[in-house]
Formats: sequence, structure tokens, C-alpha cells
Amino acid sequence: MRLMDFKMERPGLVEVGQTVTITEGVLPSNYYYSIDPYAAMSGNVPFNRRLKSRTGIVREIEENERGYYVKVEFDEE
Repeated sequence: MRLMDFKMERPGLVEVGQTVTITEGVLPSNYYYSIDPYAAMSGNVPFNRRLKSRTGIVREIEENERGYYVKVEFDEE
């Protein structure tokens, strides 16, 4: 199991327990991931921590002073 955080700009775009599809983007020295259809975005991920799965399950949605954060669980280490 691997958990990854995604930043969501407004509430209600995904729900806890929902299966989501992930899109991978490439930067010169990192990857980044988006929950389709562009509901939330991950931070930069180093090449050696590349995500292999393209679907995950939303486990938690947290709101704090910086916005909404979605924790997605993937079936990998």
C-alpha cells in the first residue's frame, strides 16, 4: 500500500471511497500526478519514486488553512 497526497482547490470534486484515475506528467527532474478530470494535483515526485499504478482509492480528505488535501491509496509499495 502506498499513500500519496494531492492538493484540491475546492471541495466536492472527489469523495472518500471513490476510485480515481491518475494521469502522469513529466518535468525535467520529477514526475507529477493529477486526479482526472483535474480534480487535484500531487507535488513533485522524484524519478526513483515513480507511481506505477494509474488508479487509486480516496482514503481521506483534509481541510486546513492552505486548502483541501486528498490522500489516495495505491496498491504498491
